[in-house]
Amino acid sequence: MRDPARPYITRPGDAEGYPPRPLTVVGLLRLLLAATLFAAAGAKLAAGARARDALRSYGIADPRARASLWALTIVTEAGLALAVALQVPGAAAGAAALLGLFAVALVVAMARGRAGAPCGCFGGRSRIGPGAVVRTALLAAAFAALPFVPSARPSAETWLGIGLAVALGAVASLGVGLVALAREVGELRLAIAPQAALSIAEEGPELGSHVRVIDRFSRDAPLAVAVFTSPGCALCRALEPSLRLIASDPEVELEVFDEESDPAAWDELAVPGSPYAVVLSADGEVLSKGTFNSLYQLESLLVAATKPVSA
Repeated sequence: MRDPARPYITRPGDAEGYPPRPLTVVGLLRLLLAATLFAAAGAKLAAGARARDALRSYGIADPRARASLWALTIVTEAGLALAVALQVPGAAAGAAALLGLFAVALVVAMARGRAGAPCGCFGGRSRIGPGAVVRTALLAAAFAALPFVPSARPSAETWLGIGLAVALGAVASLGVGLVALAREVGELRLAIAPQAALSIAEEGPELGSHVRVIDRFSRDAPLAVAVFTSPGCALCRALEPSLRLIASDPEVELEVFDEESDPAAWDELAVPGSPYAVVLSADGEVLSKGTFNSLYQLESLLVAATKPVSA
């Protein structure tokens, strides 16, 4: 009776009703290598013109020659992948020879100063370099060693261990990818300098003027921040945590003036829209003003207000 915990694959030609052969380690390795080779052929086919143009890196200038070699490579890789999956004798050796030829071509291209150019290995984005050479050579070695791998039949516990190892490897790869992505995002943020708040001289109160809205503030903090919001402003609601953070500073007193409930304050300071902030001194002098969309921009108004004091 067949063990339900043991995975099986059906061989071509198995008679109906005949128990299929259990999946072995070499069988799994064969399927993975065949899938890799088939994926390379599919990537070249999907890349189309980019993959054909990548053949320039190997000194093939004639467009017709590039198109012919591109099509021949796709057919050869797909055919060898299918033959390896079906256990055709000599298919693994043929795939190893093809990949070995690719590795030699990559080394020659690097020697000719083509490092960094498109290699067409996995579509149009792959590049010629040491990584591509090592990857291709390892795949060639794996195909060459495939006929010599013993045909062992692991138990269910062994398969669980293999699955756990693969899952842990995938998690580790995902972690490395996330770290690399975070690094790229960090470099992008450093490359793009954040913008200060938008301050237009003709909008809002005049800098240096004194406004009566300071009477709405209850304590004598060095800086008073009047923030103007509107009921239908989604950005204003999103900035509420930033406003609470600014209000927690003991050197700053912050008051929010809603467009509907405090229209007089809006009219007095000629507020152009929301969210808008006006930084005042303790006696009501306008030190800075502007439209802000982030915590950084609101803090830039505070910095602009304190610069004259520091000077």
